[in-house]
Amino acid sequence: MKQEQFIQHYQPLWDQIAAWLDYQQIPKKQRERDVLTAPALDFPRAYRQLCHHLALAQSRMYSPLLIAQLNDLVTRGHHSLYTSRLHFAHRFIQFYFQDLPQLVRREWQAMLLAGMLFFGSFFAILIAIQLEPELVYSVMDGTTVANMEDMYDPQRASRFGREREADSDVYMFGFYIKNNTGIGFQVFAGGLLYGLGSVFFLLFNGLYIGAAAGHLTQIGYTETFWGFVAGHSAFELTAIVLSGAAGFKLAAALIIPGRKSRTLALRDNAQEAILIVYGAATLFIMAAFVEAFWSSQTWIPLLIKYAVGIALWLLVIGYFAFLGREEVTDET
Repeated sequence: MKQEQFIQHYQPLWDQIAAWLDYQQIPKKQRERDVLTAPALDFPRAYRQLCHHLALAQSRMYSPLLIAQLNDLVTRGHHSLYTSRLHFAHRFIQFYFQDLPQLVRREWQAMLLAGMLFFGSFFAILIAIQLEPELVYSVMDGTTVANMEDMYDPQRASRFGREREADSDVYMFGFYIKNNTGIGFQVFAGGLLYGLGSVFFLLFNGLYIGAAAGHLTQIGYTETFWGFVAGHSAFELTAIVLSGAAGFKLAAALIIPGRKSRTLALRDNAQEAILIVYGAATLFIMAAFVEAFWSSQTWIPLLIKYAVGIALWLLVIGYFAFLGREEVTDET
């Protein structure tokens, strides 16, 4: 192919790539102000084609001007791809090591309310069942109670905390993810009902989990139950509270939107609420992993399970309490 035909055939693609790269250099605020939209282009695929075109131009010894033009586009494209990956990694690290703990501390009121509802109902029913054991049947039916007793029977030689037919740790890992994230989504989405849904699911889950803990403690299954939940409780219970705080963030936009319309307030609050949900989802997955591959094991000594559980609680508390704090230096 002659150089003129080569240019005529591929110049539209090169122009598209150049326009896309030019758009990437425009500051985000200017894009929003001028309502600019990115050119429609599958850049990774177009970039591969561009590299091929440069190789062809060099092998066919086309004019130095054309080769320089293509080389400039390839260099700009490589820089764009490389920096975008670096930016993603940077944003990922910054989110978990700075933005998330800072956001949770900033929303301490919603966290406090969610924590009081969940842990308050949890400990209330747990203590009440020690005084009146029959209260467990006001929360769960007899079949559920019987299955629960079987799952934590000290005589079990297989895994604790699961049905006898569920013999695969990988299967249970997937099951726990589905179950845990389902709870978190209910608690979070309940905020759209002016917070009433979040209140209900926080109380319900606090009562349900507390009833299970209270009943198994009351009948003497203390070591098997508390040994099972010690490892993953820090991740799972904190994630439920985070989901509640995110739900209350949505509710606040509907109840007290301020000078904004409810729609605008909901959109703004949802941007922060979803970040809290990301944190909750991460903790739910971590809890599912520990629950499936560590908590259920019968061969691990009880004291080690307790020690790991305490360490993980301290880790979670320390993460949200201290990580991401900027050092304050005295100005002279």
